[in-house]
Amino acid sequence: MSIVLEGKLSDLSAWKPEECSVAKALDIVGTRSAILILREAYYGVTRFDGFATRVGITDAAASSALKKLTEAGVLEKRPYQEEGKRTRSEYILTPMGLDLLPVVMSLWQWGDKYLQNGTPPMDRLEDATGEPIRVEVLGAAGNELTVDELRVRLNKNWRRPKQ
Repeated sequence: MSIVLEGKLSDLSAWKPEECSVAKALDIVGTRSAILILREAYYGVTRFDGFATRVGITDAAASSALKKLTEAGVLEKRPYQEEGKRTRSEYILTPMGLDLLPVVMSLWQWGDKYLQNGTPPMDRLEDATGEPIRVEVLGAAGNELTVDELRVRLNKNWRRPKQ
């Protein structure tokens, strides 16, 4: 079972996955800290201490991950000030960060299926109906696709970035 590679891509020895979108995404969100910070942001955490405590990482690790996610545009820093205290920043999901929701949900779904011994600790539900939700790869007609029903080809409109 594998994705069908079309045209020049079908000969794996003839090309390398340069400019790979998966690799570029992992450069931003490919650490445990980054994914768990995203999870917490979806739960509504916005403050530095909340991320560090809930993810279980040091302040230095939280600072590094939050800086990387902010610089990439996944989170946005906004100032806030509690009465009598200095101004601090909170971290808010941007549209780019919200678009990562299916990635985090997919990892959660996979972990539930393969790592929880049959009974996951939490259910994922649609708020309006209370019905379970799941992440799928769907075709244009809405049908779920397996890996051998997928095709990848070169995008004729893509241009290699100038170095």
